[in-house]
Amino acid sequence: MGESILNGKKILAVDDETDVLAVLEEEIKDACPKCTFDKATTFEDASRLIASTPYDVVILDIMGIRGFDLLDLAVKKGLKVVMLTAHALSPDALKRSYDMKARAYLPKDNLGEIVPFLEDVLKHDFESGWRRLFEKLHKFFSDTFNSDWEKETGLDWHEWGKSSKL
Repeated sequence: MGESILNGKKILAVDDETDVLAVLEEEIKDACPKCTFDKATTFEDASRLIASTPYDVVILDIMGIRGFDLLDLAVKKGLKVVMLTAHALSPDALKRSYDMKARAYLPKDNLGEIVPFLEDVLKHDFESGWRRLFEKLHKFFSDTFNSDWEKETGLDWHEWGKSSKL
């Protein structure tokens, strides 16, 4: 495996659960020891870091730290944001993440795969990144959400899966 494109990048992870931050830090630093990894456990600390640092990727928990408010702040600064959740795992939160221009929406069940997801965020534009996410997590979402989850989001996930050339 070649060097991760995350090496040399600035990454911020925000979660009110310190054990989640520890897992993220371990996974990311193992794959890219030359990246800068900052973390915050509160909305206030995170908003200060987002305002003052040009991060390459920001990872936000949805619950506990007002993740959607932080998403709005980060996107307005032009930062690429990944939403991470366990408790807000729903078609509505998925759709809201997409609509608010997050670059990905990841269940905490997939923390061990965070590095390839972050690499995709850096390699792909908004739409093709979401297509790749769909390809990787469609089965997980289908197993986790109700049978009408795709319709509930109002997004054309089924068509994305058919037409993807990634």
